[in-house]
Amino acid sequence: MTIDNAAPAGGSILVVGGGISGLTTTLEAAEVGYEVFLVEKNPSLGGRVSQLNQYFPKLCPPTCGLEINYRRLKDSKNIKVFTLAEVEKVEGAPGNYTATIKISPRYVNEHCTCCGECEKVCEGEIDNEYNLGMNKSKAAYLPNNMAFPQRYVLSPSINPEDAKKCAEACKYGAIDLEMEAKIITVNVGAVVWATGWTPYDATKIDNLGFGKYQNVVTNMMLERMAAKNGPTAGKIMRPSDEKAPATIAFAQCAGSRDENHLSYCSYICCMASLKHATYIREQYPDAKITIYYIDLRTPGYKYEKFYKQLKEDKNVFFVKGKVAEVSEASNGNITVVAEDAVTGEKKRETVDMLVLATGMAPSLADNKPQADLKFNAEGFIVNDFEKGGMFGAGCANKPADVVSSNQNATGMALKAIQSLRR
Repeated sequence: MTIDNAAPAGGSILVVGGGISGLTTTLEAAEVGYEVFLVEKNPSLGGRVSQLNQYFPKLCPPTCGLEINYRRLKDSKNIKVFTLAEVEKVEGAPGNYTATIKISPRYVNEHCTCCGECEKVCEGEIDNEYNLGMNKSKAAYLPNNMAFPQRYVLSPSINPEDAKKCAEACKYGAIDLEMEAKIITVNVGAVVWATGWTPYDATKIDNLGFGKYQNVVTNMMLERMAAKNGPTAGKIMRPSDEKAPATIAFAQCAGSRDENHLSYCSYICCMASLKHATYIREQYPDAKITIYYIDLRTPGYKYEKFYKQLKEDKNVFFVKGKVAEVSEASNGNITVVAEDAVTGEKKRETVDMLVLATGMAPSLADNKPQADLKFNAEGFIVNDFEKGGMFGAGCANKPADVVSSNQNATGMALKAIQSLRR
């Protein structure tokens, strides 16, 4: 391991997390003249937004926003990006912090041209994390088709023989099997934690059948299915038999607003399911969709308008009632039981596929860093603006959609700059 030291504290900011919030904070600060260190634990930037098929309010593909941000990132001389990197600890006080960062080896250097020859000769496979483990990828892989940096990665678990083949196949000397983990320290005046969110673990929800029944999937799994670069090349299908689903149910608040799981509303789940209903209707015009909900939360004029338009669809049904029980019927079909809160009836419906609208869990909830941060009971960062110095942005601070996350991230860039100017 090696130790490097970088940057004077005065005009420098550390941003932890390279998703949409981290990118926004980084660019806003760098483009007004501040040096920014951007640290991302994955091999490429983009975060959850990069995994989406489309996002609100315009139902844009992720390339729409990320491509522009990546271009701005490349054009800035004030930004230093570290991928496959994690902040181990932050010591000091506002205006003068020392951050210790561990960078894991990529085994591929900057000479990579993404020719793909290493992937072709690699025989070993790993679970594809980008696709939530729904398919496999080679152990020599490009994280995704719009990865930044646009560079391959060799998995730490790659077979030594495969690694050797990859090195021999590379014409550009880009495979470096001697790479080792290293530790660097950076001195900064402020830290913005844009560490984002992770989908709540649906296997913890005993009564909804995830992990037990193959045709029970989560909302993020459906999002990846709908994406052209997803595990099914954009085709929504039942996992058990790859059949086109004719009937689909959505269970809202799967683990959310529940003291046994997530006590809060995750803000985006209702809109995500409404969006997913449009994906399904586009692919299967005759499909029947039932959405079981406690309350439908569609904040703002545009979201409410989107909901009203979907309500007019004769093949989309809304049932006010929380799904209480799930079981497997014949042919892998899923039987859903819920009490209709309007009529008082116990509703039983058998569908081809059930989608669980799982909520947002803050990424730091179970892995809090060694830093002077305050967290609430759910694991979100509580900002202390009076003290300054360290701030949570985007979904590290609270559940939010892309627009709200960007607005919040811009505000946190300003707060970080104010910490430097004190």
